[in-house]
Amino acid sequence: MKSPTMVAGAVPTLVDVATSITLFYYLIPHPSFYHSLFLSLSSDNQSHVSHHLHILTRRPHPAGSAANAAAAAYVLSSLTSYNIPSHIKHYFAALTYPISRSLLLTRPPPQPPLEFPLRQEIYPGDPYADVADQVEPTFHAYAKSGTAAGAVVYANYGRIEDYEKLKLMGADASGNIVLARYGKIFRGDIVRNAYAAGAIGVLIFTDRKDYGGGGGAARWFPDDKWMPPSGVQVGTLYDGEGDPTTPGWPSTEGCERISDVEVENSGNVPVIPSLPISWADGDAIIRSIDGQVAPDDWQGGEGAPVYRTGPGPGIVNLTYEGKQVISKIENVIGIIEGSEEPDRFVILGNHRDAWTFGAADPNSGTACLLEVAERLWKLQKKGWKPRRTIVLCNWDAEEYGLIGSTEWVEENRQMLAAKAVAYLNVDVAVAGAGFKAAATPQLDELIVQATKQVLDPDNSSQTIYDSWISSERNPVIDRLGDGGSDYGAFVHHIGIPAADVSFGGGYPVYHSMYDDFVWMSKFGDPMFRRHAAVASVWGLVALKLADDEILPFDYYSYVLELKKSAEGLKIEVSSRHITLDPLLESINELERAAMKINDERKELQRTKLWIRSRGNVQKVREVNDRLMMAERAFTDADGLPGRSLFKHLIYAPSKHNNYGSKDLPAVYDALEEAKRRNTSESWRSVQHEIWRVSRVVMQASLCLNGELT
Repeated sequence: MKSPTMVAGAVPTLVDVATSITLFYYLIPHPSFYHSLFLSLSSDNQSHVSHHLHILTRRPHPAGSAANAAAAAYVLSSLTSYNIPSHIKHYFAALTYPISRSLLLTRPPPQPPLEFPLRQEIYPGDPYADVADQVEPTFHAYAKSGTAAGAVVYANYGRIEDYEKLKLMGADASGNIVLARYGKIFRGDIVRNAYAAGAIGVLIFTDRKDYGGGGGAARWFPDDKWMPPSGVQVGTLYDGEGDPTTPGWPSTEGCERISDVEVENSGNVPVIPSLPISWADGDAIIRSIDGQVAPDDWQGGEGAPVYRTGPGPGIVNLTYEGKQVISKIENVIGIIEGSEEPDRFVILGNHRDAWTFGAADPNSGTACLLEVAERLWKLQKKGWKPRRTIVLCNWDAEEYGLIGSTEWVEENRQMLAAKAVAYLNVDVAVAGAGFKAAATPQLDELIVQATKQVLDPDNSSQTIYDSWISSERNPVIDRLGDGGSDYGAFVHHIGIPAADVSFGGGYPVYHSMYDDFVWMSKFGDPMFRRHAAVASVWGLVALKLADDEILPFDYYSYVLELKKSAEGLKIEVSSRHITLDPLLESINELERAAMKINDERKELQRTKLWIRSRGNVQKVREVNDRLMMAERAFTDADGLPGRSLFKHLIYAPSKHNNYGSKDLPAVYDALEEAKRRNTSESWRSVQHEIWRVSRVVMQASLCLNGELT
């Protein structure tokens, strides 16, 4: 397009000004140009990702350790080298470490007593043998110190339904030691359920059926991906979010803390001792148990002994002594300031601390975070500036209970509530093949569109989306109600739209000393293409949220989710005098509001947003604020009954499984209690929680409508 010829000294007309604006618009690359460029930068960067991962996993680096501080320094220096203004934010959190442990099995004569070494073995040719002594002894964080001795009762996965089945089989956990296997539910809930059943101690073993390849050929790491016989899954038992001694406020130096007794009374930490053990040790204990033969689905894999329920005659004596230390933890924060809306934040986060070497969990994600940062730096050198501020966060002490991220959210609560657009999390970026995603529903379509633009790292002839739909027909995007990673405080406490992406599901060497660079380079991602693909999807979603003039949120997906939840609830309460009318009406209102704001978005997009009238800019800002703030409306100041820190009434962790995501959690908690008690008062509580949910859904509708009543 040519500009009209100007006569020297002539006063520009409105046509001239409009033409100049148009020329200026066409000379500036559209954000989509930079987004495509971002994707193209991945082609030669697998070596960069593997280098980051190799550096980050040279030593075990649990929270509070010198090695983890060194890893924080590496992340900081990397971000700084990409010209991203960065800093370390310290907190002082109550972390626990083991002092001593012992486990003795007394077997029926003539077998001698067996004392377990409780040690993970170095494998032949282990390149990390020289630092293996820096791995913390196997333990459960926040486990109760003490000694417990008693007959062993086998309780399968230690779920509520497993104890109900045990009772029917005539086995009683009361006064005994429970042996349960990892899987299905959060380890802390395994211990809590055992305590509720009367147990005095708990052993949790890594069953070969689940983690060791199922039996048969004796192949495990380093020859295969499976957990070796001495491998132990360690981890926290704490089912809260954030430092347990500072519930609701940041654990800054010298801050107020609640007492150990108050922490124990909160119900978030166990009150009986426990130990994690290997599948070799679990096998030996199983062989000492008699009693009724356990059901088929409780049995081990090929070559395993017959699993019986007990109790005994095997007697175990377990002792655990731990210490609690106020430890300095370090979040690394990098900020790329927005050029037009610097007061709107798109936040990317991953944690750094690991129980041992942490190649998959979490440093595959840390390496991807640095890969995203490097690509954003290269975009800046090409002239790109984000519309909104991008914040890169590398959290500490996630393994203990999402501590680093939660303390930061608690300290910045009001700023985040007013200004955060979304939080995008990656934890275990890569554990194998197969794309996985979870999100609050308004981000579903954005994730789908991103996967349509990134090639499948395992089949470059198709996109990630193509392989996703071929494996699942209708791609499933999970929800973020569980307490499994650092999106917890953002979603559950404040109500910030969030997402989490990864490749692969659970992996056999999880939380063991065998989660090292060798395992990742041989089995998790030998070519490091999956890492690059995660970085591409993660970064592309972030760029869309940071650069799109109108936020790409679609609340109609929320409507569909809520309708599905209401249908499930209708079945549960059909035989009771419970009405769902207020909930159904509020969902209908949300549907109308979602359709209305979608129409407004389309109209704004049709009006050529590059012609920037003052009124147009204000309208865009106003629509974006409504889209951003609607998620906040699903929170309630009082939180869930008995779990007041969890404010979100649509999604939260399951009451009996912190790894489980539950929709309408307060309603279902009340429903479970009503079924147990079956009193008019308990059923009134169910109705009350339905009213509470209907009110927050109505608030979200009002927020999307943007008009006072």
